[in-house]
Amino acid sequence: MLSPCTLVCTLDDKTGLCFGCGRTRDEIAGWTAYSDGERASIMTTLAARMESLERKPRRETKRQRLARERQG
Repeated sequence: MLSPCTLVCTLDDKTGLCFGCGRTRDEIAGWTAYSDGERASIMTTLAARMESLERKPRRETKRQRLARERQG
């Protein structure tokens, strides 16, 4: 089954779209019940949806901070 999932699964509060794939919560939940045509139709809209998202900067993890401190 074709799926745009990137295993990010974090929804934007403003748009309701997933930061990883661009689908809505309802689209994610119903993905396996959709026909191939319905999934394909949604897939054609995802690139434009992803362009509309304002990306949140990722929080620096402790591991990343320690590695950065060791280098500098």
